[in-house]
Amino acid sequence: MGSHFESLLKNKNMAYIEPDLRDSTSAQVKRVAFVLVEHFSMMAFTGAVDALVTANLMRPATLYEVLVVGIEGETVLSDLGIEIPVDCQLSQLDERQLDILILCGGYRVQPRTNPAMRAKLKAANGAGVMLGGLWNGAYFLAEAGLLDGYECAYHPDGRAMMSEDFPKVSISNHSHVLDRDRISCAGASSSLDMMLAVVRADCGKPFANAIEEVLSCDKMIDVIDVSVVSVDRNPTLPQPLKTALELMRHNIDEPLSIIEVAHCAGISRRQLERLFCHHLDASPSRYYLELRLTYARQLLQQTNKSIADVAVATGFVSISHFRRCFHQLFDISPGRFRKGFLQQMP
Repeated sequence: MGSHFESLLKNKNMAYIEPDLRDSTSAQVKRVAFVLVEHFSMMAFTGAVDALVTANLMRPATLYEVLVVGIEGETVLSDLGIEIPVDCQLSQLDERQLDILILCGGYRVQPRTNPAMRAKLKAANGAGVMLGGLWNGAYFLAEAGLLDGYECAYHPDGRAMMSEDFPKVSISNHSHVLDRDRISCAGASSSLDMMLAVVRADCGKPFANAIEEVLSCDKMIDVIDVSVVSVDRNPTLPQPLKTALELMRHNIDEPLSIIEVAHCAGISRRQLERLFCHHLDASPSRYYLELRLTYARQLLQQTNKSIADVAVATGFVSISHFRRCFHQLFDISPGRFRKGFLQQMP
């Protein structure tokens, strides 16, 4: 994909490139088991799972297989009062078939000794499984002696208890921690970031950034139509670059010249080019083109506009020019892209 998109917009469009053009690096499927403790945090659980499911959607082959595990019974009651069906019981779980085992805690989950869970965790550790905890799920790891010498993220309300009861565990102030073969997060909102750290370690930073583009676009106060999360959430971005990006976003159908953009931003064209190359990995003209084609991709997916209307709406003077540019970046014609997307819809 990198040979098509050059700017950071490649992360936003990774899921829509033809499968045989994505990173074809072979990766073994990882099995991830989530153990749901009664009254577990639904938000923490779904945030973590969402990262893995989205990762699967962005690759032609499955990367992560998710297994939902209960302590007893066929369902587990979440903190929202919603019952979640499980794939198997903890006693039935074969830790030798796992890569990652995560305990799902929550505000109403009581951190107390569970002999069966302790035994399973020790067995999983012996099998080389990565172990993790959501919210206060890490308590069960610490209680089993499996966090000694590790850094651990934990909900602020329980940090005093953890420090007193488990002095060999380093309690972190960070919202999530990936420390060797241990992962943890402090609450519901940080589970996504925790799993993104795992995906980043497995598949690389660009791929994890692409997932974040899909799932974290609404973390900003103002949600921009075509946003590069890593840039638009950066408070240290130079004001001239912010101005230039805003001008480009507001002038999709009638693109400005790069000289006009630089003039409105109050800097020279050369200075503007330096800023774009440093912060967005592309020249202003290249980024502007990719921005317009990203907008075109959205219109093809979400509207019934004709190809000609999409071309006009994204500032192309001819349909042939639009088709050629779209094909260069997505390696598929606009018509075939829309047809393929519609066939994937339920």
